[in-house]
Amino acid sequence: MQAVFAFTACISVIAVVLICLFLFGNGFPTMGKIGVGKFLFGTTWSPTQEQYGIFPMIVASIFVTAGAILIGVPIGVLCALFLAHYCPKRFYRPLKSAVELLAGIPSIVYGFFGLVVLVPLMQRLLGGSGKGMLTASIMLGIMILPTVINISESALRAVPQSYYEGSVALGADHERSVFSAVLPAARSGILAAVILGIGRAVGETMAVVMVAGNQALLPEKITDGIRTLTANIVLEMGYAADLHREALIACGVVLFVFILLINLCFSALKRRERG
Repeated sequence: MQAVFAFTACISVIAVVLICLFLFGNGFPTMGKIGVGKFLFGTTWSPTQEQYGIFPMIVASIFVTAGAILIGVPIGVLCALFLAHYCPKRFYRPLKSAVELLAGIPSIVYGFFGLVVLVPLMQRLLGGSGKGMLTASIMLGIMILPTVINISESALRAVPQSYYEGSVALGADHERSVFSAVLPAARSGILAAVILGIGRAVGETMAVVMVAGNQALLPEKITDGIRTLTANIVLEMGYAADLHREALIACGVVLFVFILLINLCFSALKRRERG
Protein backbone atom coordinates (compact mmCIF):
# COMPACT_ATOMS: atom_id res chain seq x y z
CA MET A 1 0.00 0.00 0.00
CA GLN A 2 2.91 2.35 0.59
CA ALA A 3 3.94 1.82 -3.01
CA VAL A 4 0.37 2.49 -4.20
CA PHE A 5 0.16 5.71 -2.19
CA ALA A 6 3.57 6.83 -3.40
CA PHE A 7 2.57 6.11 -7.00
CA THR A 8 -0.65 8.11 -6.75
CA ALA A 9 1.22 11.00 -5.12
CA CYS A 10 3.76 10.94 -7.94
CA ILE A 11 0.95 11.05 -10.52
CA SER A 12 -0.40 14.22 -8.90
CA VAL A 13 3.03 15.83 -8.89
CA ILE A 14 3.72 14.79 -12.48
CA ALA A 15 0.36 16.20 -13.61
CA VAL A 16 1.19 19.58 -12.05
CA VAL A 17 4.68 19.55 -13.57
CA LEU A 18 3.29 18.75 -17.05
CA ILE A 19 0.73 21.54 -16.78
CA CYS A 20 3.49 23.97 -15.77
CA LEU A 21 5.73 22.86 -18.63
CA PHE A 22 2.93 23.23 -21.18
CA LEU A 23 1.79 26.65 -19.98
CA PHE A 24 5.20 28.16 -19.40
CA GLY A 25 6.72 26.53 -22.50
CA ASN A 26 4.05 28.08 -24.71
CA GLY A 27 3.27 31.24 -22.77
CA PHE A 28 6.67 32.78 -22.09
CA PRO A 29 7.86 32.68 -25.74
CA THR A 30 4.60 34.37 -26.74
CA MET A 31 5.14 37.12 -24.20
CA GLY A 32 8.60 37.55 -25.69
CA LYS A 33 7.15 37.92 -29.20
CA ILE A 34 4.54 40.44 -28.13
CA GLY A 35 6.69 42.14 -25.51
CA VAL A 36 6.19 41.52 -21.80
CA GLY A 37 5.37 45.17 -21.12
CA LYS A 38 2.93 45.43 -24.01
CA PHE A 39 1.27 42.16 -23.07
CA LEU A 40 0.87 42.74 -19.34
CA PHE A 41 0.30 46.51 -19.34
CA GLY A 42 -1.18 47.16 -22.77
CA THR A 43 -4.75 48.44 -22.69
CA THR A 44 -5.89 47.31 -26.13
CA TRP A 45 -6.95 43.77 -27.00
CA SER A 46 -7.52 43.56 -30.75
CA PRO A 47 -6.33 40.31 -32.36
CA THR A 48 -7.22 41.57 -35.86
CA GLN A 49 -4.67 44.35 -35.39
CA GLU A 50 -2.25 42.07 -33.51
CA GLN A 51 -2.60 44.07 -30.31
CA TYR A 52 -2.63 41.84 -27.24
CA GLY A 53 -2.76 44.01 -24.13
CA ILE A 54 -4.39 42.21 -21.20
CA PHE A 55 -4.12 44.88 -18.50
CA PRO A 56 -7.89 45.67 -18.54
CA MET A 57 -8.63 41.98 -18.06
CA ILE A 58 -6.11 41.66 -15.22
CA VAL A 59 -7.72 44.64 -13.48
CA ALA A 60 -11.20 43.20 -14.09
CA SER A 61 -10.22 39.80 -12.67
CA ILE A 62 -8.75 41.41 -9.54
CA PHE A 63 -11.72 43.74 -8.99
CA VAL A 64 -14.32 41.02 -9.52
CA THR A 65 -12.50 38.63 -7.21
CA ALA A 66 -12.13 41.32 -4.54
CA GLY A 67 -15.82 42.15 -4.81
CA ALA A 68 -16.75 38.48 -4.51
CA ILE A 69 -14.61 38.14 -1.39
CA LEU A 70 -16.13 41.27 0.19
CA ILE A 71 -19.60 39.88 -0.44
CA GLY A 72 -19.12 36.15 0.08
CA VAL A 73 -16.65 35.87 2.96
CA PRO A 74 -18.56 37.80 5.69
CA ILE A 75 -21.82 36.05 4.79
CA GLY A 76 -20.12 32.65 4.58
CA VAL A 77 -18.26 32.95 7.89
CA LEU A 78 -21.33 34.21 9.74
CA CYS A 79 -23.38 31.38 8.23
CA ALA A 80 -20.74 28.89 9.37
CA LEU A 81 -20.86 30.38 12.87
CA PHE A 82 -24.63 30.00 12.90
CA LEU A 83 -24.48 26.38 11.78
CA ALA A 84 -21.74 25.48 14.26
CA HIS A 85 -22.94 27.30 17.39
CA TYR A 86 -26.43 28.75 17.00
CA CYS A 87 -28.52 26.57 14.69
CA PRO A 88 -31.24 24.43 16.38
CA LYS A 89 -30.80 20.74 15.70
CA ARG A 90 -34.08 20.41 13.81
CA PHE A 91 -32.99 23.09 11.32
CA TYR A 92 -29.37 22.02 10.95
CA ARG A 93 -29.85 19.16 8.50
CA PRO A 94 -32.08 21.09 6.02
CA LEU A 95 -29.74 24.10 6.08
CA LYS A 96 -26.65 21.94 5.69
CA SER A 97 -28.27 20.11 2.78
CA ALA A 98 -29.11 23.43 1.14
CA VAL A 99 -25.48 24.57 1.43
CA GLU A 100 -24.25 21.29 -0.07
CA LEU A 101 -26.78 21.65 -2.86
CA LEU A 102 -25.36 25.08 -3.67
CA ALA A 103 -21.95 23.46 -4.07
CA GLY A 104 -23.34 20.99 -6.61
CA ILE A 105 -25.12 23.47 -8.88
CA PRO A 106 -23.31 23.82 -12.24
CA SER A 107 -21.83 27.23 -12.95
CA ILE A 108 -23.95 27.61 -16.09
CA VAL A 109 -27.06 27.42 -13.90
CA TYR A 110 -25.66 30.18 -11.70
CA GLY A 111 -25.12 32.13 -14.91
CA PHE A 112 -28.76 31.69 -15.91
CA PHE A 113 -29.81 32.84 -12.45
CA GLY A 114 -27.66 35.93 -12.78
CA LEU A 115 -28.97 36.63 -16.28
CA VAL A 116 -32.63 36.25 -15.33
CA VAL A 117 -32.61 37.69 -11.78
CA LEU A 118 -29.51 39.80 -11.06
CA VAL A 119 -29.16 41.57 -14.41
CA PRO A 120 -32.79 42.89 -14.48
CA LEU A 121 -32.43 43.86 -10.80
CA MET A 122 -29.28 45.86 -11.54
CA GLN A 123 -31.05 47.49 -14.51
CA ARG A 124 -33.87 48.69 -12.27
CA LEU A 125 -31.61 49.84 -9.44
CA LEU A 126 -28.64 51.33 -11.29
CA GLY A 127 -29.71 51.68 -14.91
CA GLY A 128 -27.70 50.66 -17.93
CA SER A 129 -27.55 47.13 -19.27
CA GLY A 130 -27.32 45.54 -15.82
CA LYS A 131 -24.26 43.57 -16.89
CA GLY A 132 -21.04 44.68 -15.30
CA MET A 133 -18.47 44.37 -12.56
CA LEU A 134 -20.92 44.69 -9.66
CA THR A 135 -23.26 42.04 -11.06
CA ALA A 136 -20.35 39.66 -11.65
CA SER A 137 -19.04 40.27 -8.11
CA ILE A 138 -22.43 39.47 -6.58
CA MET A 139 -22.69 36.35 -8.73
CA LEU A 140 -19.25 35.12 -7.70
CA GLY A 141 -19.93 36.03 -4.07
CA ILE A 142 -22.91 33.66 -4.15
CA MET A 143 -20.89 30.96 -5.88
CA ILE A 144 -18.07 30.90 -3.30
CA LEU A 145 -20.50 30.64 -0.37
CA PRO A 146 -20.54 26.80 -0.20
CA THR A 147 -16.73 26.64 -0.11
CA VAL A 148 -16.41 29.31 2.58
CA ILE A 149 -19.29 27.93 4.69
CA ASN A 150 -18.25 24.26 4.65
CA ILE A 151 -14.56 24.79 5.35
CA SER A 152 -15.19 27.51 7.95
CA GLU A 153 -17.71 25.33 9.77
CA SER A 154 -15.25 22.42 9.84
CA ALA A 155 -12.59 24.76 11.24
CA LEU A 156 -14.95 26.05 13.93
CA ARG A 157 -16.00 22.55 14.97
CA ALA A 158 -12.33 21.50 15.14
CA VAL A 159 -11.67 24.03 17.92
CA PRO A 160 -11.48 22.15 21.26
CA GLN A 161 -14.58 22.55 23.40
CA SER A 162 -12.34 23.63 26.26
CA TYR A 163 -11.83 27.01 24.56
CA TYR A 164 -15.53 27.75 24.75
CA GLU A 165 -15.96 26.27 28.23
CA GLY A 166 -12.98 28.20 29.59
CA SER A 167 -14.38 31.46 28.22
CA VAL A 168 -17.78 30.79 29.77
CA ALA A 169 -16.14 29.85 33.06
CA LEU A 170 -14.42 33.26 33.11
CA GLY A 171 -17.81 34.97 32.91
CA ALA A 172 -18.25 35.57 29.16
CA ASP A 173 -21.67 35.02 27.62
CA HIS A 174 -22.32 32.74 24.64
CA GLU A 175 -21.79 35.40 21.96
CA ARG A 176 -18.57 36.70 23.47
CA SER A 177 -17.21 33.19 23.92
CA VAL A 178 -17.94 32.29 20.30
CA PHE A 179 -16.57 35.50 18.77
CA SER A 180 -13.66 36.10 21.15
CA ALA A 181 -12.45 32.56 21.90
CA VAL A 182 -13.65 30.09 19.27
CA LEU A 183 -13.49 32.29 16.16
CA PRO A 184 -9.86 33.43 16.65
CA ALA A 185 -8.82 29.84 17.31
CA ALA A 186 -10.31 28.79 13.96
CA ARG A 187 -8.56 31.58 12.08
CA SER A 188 -6.23 29.29 10.15
CA GLY A 189 -9.07 27.15 8.80
CA ILE A 190 -11.16 30.21 7.93
CA LEU A 191 -8.19 31.66 6.08
CA ALA A 192 -7.95 28.43 4.11
CA ALA A 193 -11.64 28.81 3.22
CA VAL A 194 -10.98 32.35 2.00
CA ILE A 195 -8.02 31.24 -0.11
CA LEU A 196 -10.05 28.46 -1.73
CA GLY A 197 -12.87 30.93 -2.31
CA ILE A 198 -10.44 33.26 -4.06
CA GLY A 199 -9.27 30.38 -6.24
CA ARG A 200 -12.88 29.57 -7.16
CA ALA A 201 -13.61 33.21 -7.97
CA VAL A 202 -10.47 33.69 -10.06
CA GLY A 203 -11.08 30.54 -12.09
CA GLU A 204 -14.82 30.89 -12.66
CA THR A 205 -15.79 31.43 -16.29
CA MET A 206 -19.26 30.61 -17.57
CA ALA A 207 -21.30 32.54 -15.01
CA VAL A 208 -19.03 35.57 -15.41
CA VAL A 209 -19.32 35.45 -19.19
CA MET A 210 -23.11 35.67 -18.91
CA VAL A 211 -23.33 38.64 -16.53
CA ALA A 212 -20.11 40.70 -16.84
CA GLY A 213 -20.74 42.43 -20.17
CA ASN A 214 -17.55 41.11 -21.84
CA GLN A 215 -15.94 44.44 -22.70
CA ALA A 216 -12.14 44.37 -22.81
CA LEU A 217 -11.87 47.90 -21.41
CA LEU A 218 -10.62 49.40 -18.18
CA PRO A 219 -13.64 49.85 -15.89
CA GLU A 220 -14.36 53.35 -14.60
CA LYS A 221 -17.45 52.49 -12.54
CA ILE A 222 -18.62 49.37 -10.75
CA THR A 223 -21.46 49.09 -13.26
CA ASP A 224 -19.19 49.07 -16.33
CA GLY A 225 -18.97 45.95 -18.46
CA ILE A 226 -15.74 44.00 -18.04
CA ARG A 227 -13.98 40.93 -19.36
CA THR A 228 -11.94 38.68 -17.09
CA LEU A 229 -8.97 36.60 -18.19
CA THR A 230 -10.92 33.36 -18.01
CA ALA A 231 -13.80 34.85 -20.02
CA ASN A 232 -11.35 36.09 -22.64
CA ILE A 233 -9.90 32.60 -23.10
CA VAL A 234 -13.32 30.94 -23.37
CA LEU A 235 -14.77 33.50 -25.77
CA GLU A 236 -11.92 33.44 -28.26
CA MET A 237 -10.13 30.09 -28.03
CA GLY A 238 -12.66 28.41 -30.34
CA TYR A 239 -11.58 30.39 -33.39
CA ALA A 240 -8.09 31.60 -32.39
CA ALA A 241 -5.03 30.59 -34.41
CA ASP A 242 -1.31 31.28 -34.54
CA LEU A 243 -0.22 34.23 -32.37
CA HIS A 244 -3.79 34.85 -31.21
CA ARG A 245 -4.03 31.33 -29.80
CA GLU A 246 -0.60 31.61 -28.21
CA ALA A 247 -1.62 34.90 -26.57
CA LEU A 248 -4.64 33.17 -25.03
CA ILE A 249 -2.36 30.45 -23.64
CA ALA A 250 -0.21 33.24 -22.20
CA CYS A 251 -3.37 34.53 -20.47
CA GLY A 252 -3.56 31.11 -18.86
CA VAL A 253 0.02 31.56 -17.64
CA VAL A 254 -0.95 34.82 -15.94
CA LEU A 255 -3.90 33.10 -14.27
CA PHE A 256 -1.65 30.25 -13.14
CA VAL A 257 0.80 32.73 -11.64
CA PHE A 258 -2.08 34.41 -9.78
CA ILE A 259 -3.04 31.11 -8.19
CA LEU A 260 0.59 30.36 -7.30
CA LEU A 261 0.96 33.76 -5.63
CA ILE A 262 -2.24 33.22 -3.65
CA ASN A 263 -1.02 29.81 -2.44
CA LEU A 264 2.41 31.22 -1.55
CA CYS A 265 0.80 34.01 0.47
CA PHE A 266 -1.35 31.46 2.27
CA SER A 267 1.68 29.29 3.06
CA ALA A 268 3.60 32.34 4.33
CA LEU A 269 0.72 33.31 6.61
CA LYS A 270 0.49 29.78 8.02
CA ARG A 271 4.24 29.70 8.72
CA ARG A 272 3.97 33.09 10.42
CA GLU A 273 1.16 31.87 12.66
CA ARG A 274 3.10 28.74 13.62
CA GLY A 275 6.20 30.82 14.30
